Amino acid sequence: MSTVQAEELVEADVRDLIRRSNIDPLVQQVEAKELIQQAIAEYERQMLRGVVPRLENADSLISSLFDKVCGFGEIQQYLDDSSVEEIWINAPDEIFVARAGESELTGLTLSEEQIRALVERMLKTSGRRLDLSTPFVDSSLPDGSRLHVAIPDVTRRHWAINIRKFIARATRLSDLVKLGSLSLDAAKFLDAAVASGLNCLVSGATQAGKTTMLNCLSASIGMRERVITCEEIFELKIPLRDVVNLQCRQPNLEGHGEIPLRRLVKEALRMRPDRLIIGEVREAESLDMLIALNSGLPGLCTIHANSARDAITKMCTLPLLAGDNISSSFVVPTVASCFDVVVHCDRNLRGKRQVREILAVGNRVENGVIETSTLFRREGDQLVCVASEVPSPEKFLRAGYAPDTLLNCEGALA
Repeated sequence: MSTVQAEELVEADVRDLIRRSNIDPLVQQVEAKELIQQAIAEYERQMLRGVVPRLENADSLISSLFDKVCGFGEIQQYLDDSSVEEIWINAPDEIFVARAGESELTGLTLSEEQIRALVERMLKTSGRRLDLSTPFVDSSLPDGSRLHVAIPDVTRRHWAINIRKFIARATRLSDLVKLGSLSLDAAKFLDAAVASGLNCLVSGATQAGKTTMLNCLSASIGMRERVITCEEIFELKIPLRDVVNLQCRQPNLEGHGEIPLRRLVKEALRMRPDRLIIGEVREAESLDMLIALNSGLPGLCTIHANSARDAITKMCTLPLLAGDNISSSFVVPTVASCFDVVVHCDRNLRGKRQVREILAVGNRVENGVIETSTLFRREGDQLVCVASEVPSPEKFLRAGYAPDTLLNCEGALA
């Protein structure tokens, strides 16, 4: 019991020192760690005089206090663990993590007060708010992880918290080949396709690796090109020198000042982009993206879908949400003329993320259906080429590629 009392006394001393020093422990972590060490040293001096309870294992206490003061307390261990991909809290005694695509229940238990304090701390640097009028929040943590919180009465009883970490195991298409997510031939084709300015749509379910694929594809963009990204929450990490990242904004307390994704897409076109990258299309912003791509601006984006063909169907439907004056007779041929390639990602039963299919989008539309053809498809554990020709060969030729050499298909379909 004395050890618990000792740790509580030291923690109180540390927080008092930080308040009096007027530092932000989330930002000034070096200074905060010095104050922690200073507080423990002072406590040990008092302990030798018998004034305070005995303190055991001061080194581990330094780490624990650092997590509480400069990090996110008890869950910081999972944020620091590179094998943990996602953390979610369903209830104080139901805290889960995901490793290698598979979930596991931790033995950690937090009180309701600790959970609320944790969320408040996480939202501190983002400027986003959470209350009864705004029961959902999307935000980014300082390390780039994505935070989503839902509170009652949207949830039944407890706060629901999801933290999705972005572990950079792959930053280029060659990394995906090493991980077994992509074949070498498919990687060479996609690298040439992006470098040649083909418009690519990345599809898949949640946690299928869409954002990672988008980051890897963007690495194939020319180094001199100017890239503008539009996202709801900052997630993309484009490995280029000329990049401007735009993020949506929630309304203020008076309900004003909201900046939706549609507005970002429109503003991005005024910023001299050579490429437009949209983190994810879900609603009417798909119309603004189509208009941008239809103007000759190359782009990349992601979409939730069950398959590559479903992604095309969904892309033909979402723009209709923009208003009654938007019709399929405009949207369908526009999608056909805008997109060249669909890359569909999925996660198998063992949690492994991989490319399931790469689809070519044709310009022909028959009875409201866009003509498509499969370029690569997964057969067993192999992603094999089944195509006889590349889409939009004129774009490859302009970029200096020989279309006939981009597909190495031994058993190409006629």
